[in-house]
Amino acid sequence: MDPARQYSTWVNVDLSAITSNVRYYVERTNRLIMAVVKANAYGHGAVAVSNAALGAGATWLAVARVEEALELREAEIDAPILILGFAPPEQVDAMIAANVSLTVWDPKQVEHIAEVAANLERPAKLHLKVDTGMSRLGVTLGHAVEMAQAISRHSSLALEGVFTHFARADEADPEATRAQLEGFQSLVESLESHGLRPPVVHSANSAAGLAYPNTWFDLVRLGIAMYGLHPSAARRLPGRFRPALSWKSSLAMVKTLPPGRGVSYGHIYQTNTEERIGTVPVGYADGFRRIADNQVIVAGRKVPVIGRVTMDQIMVQLDSVPHARVGDEVVLIGVQDGVSISAEEIAERWGTINYEVTSGISKRVPRIY
Repeated sequence: MDPARQYSTWVNVDLSAITSNVRYYVERTNRLIMAVVKANAYGHGAVAVSNAALGAGATWLAVARVEEALELREAEIDAPILILGFAPPEQVDAMIAANVSLTVWDPKQVEHIAEVAANLERPAKLHLKVDTGMSRLGVTLGHAVEMAQAISRHSSLALEGVFTHFARADEADPEATRAQLEGFQSLVESLESHGLRPPVVHSANSAAGLAYPNTWFDLVRLGIAMYGLHPSAARRLPGRFRPALSWKSSLAMVKTLPPGRGVSYGHIYQTNTEERIGTVPVGYADGFRRIADNQVIVAGRKVPVIGRVTMDQIMVQLDSVPHARVGDEVVLIGVQDGVSISAEEIAERWGTINYEVTSGISKRVPRIY
């Protein structure tokens, strides 16, 4: 059935694009690929994207939250899963029981997880996060070997991985990334000399996976590029990548207003002449930002969003498309009749990045695969 007959606004996700994008990294790097599906797979839908990525050759999944890991397990996905960030202490037992790997950076975490794992009589799998320059989570380089040694002393723990995260791999200047890599490489060598190198060493994200082969180690974490979105303006994807997501709605009403009529809250827009105005059932509760100068595509042309974006609706000026009618498709992200609006274009208009555009599409917007 036509989505316009079922939904006010919806997202289409092309899983063949996900598959193709993952295969590029599988073939290019010849490494294990960890598909990063946190934040509902950057707004694309975690379960469907996970299955597509695994089918394309990814072997790991990564999330940010306990709830995200449990969603995948409840969907009967049994691939290795790593929580990249913080897991509340009260949820450690659930993660061990679900065979989810945990990230650690603090001795107190290690002691607590060891105790819980011992009580469960089931080993906990740990990845040691090392802060080489992001200045977020992570043990310092100077204490990383000591942390690895502490983990090794517990029979209830298994040091499965060690990793770091690059802060500036998506920039043209390589110096910051090289400095981080140098510190991390030195640590890996030190772990090896102590007999503590874990099976999975990883550092590369999407941008580093494109630009720095010496960051690949055993595994590459594939995030933004998996969705066909550019890591940055300076680190663009090759031409074979395709964006997987399009976001659509339809015209719910079309009316002709007289001159001097205010439109939407506050009447910040007023008609100058007789104008054709359309109402579209999408708003800021769906993730369409309440800012000026938005555009959408109607009848193969970009048209301006006028007046204030409301929680559930926007208004568009239709004088340039006089043949537009109720029920016509409205494209917020995607292509119509050769005219396109990309997540990157919207991000520039909104003063943000493409990551935030797609991950900000709310869960009340249905995803169609």
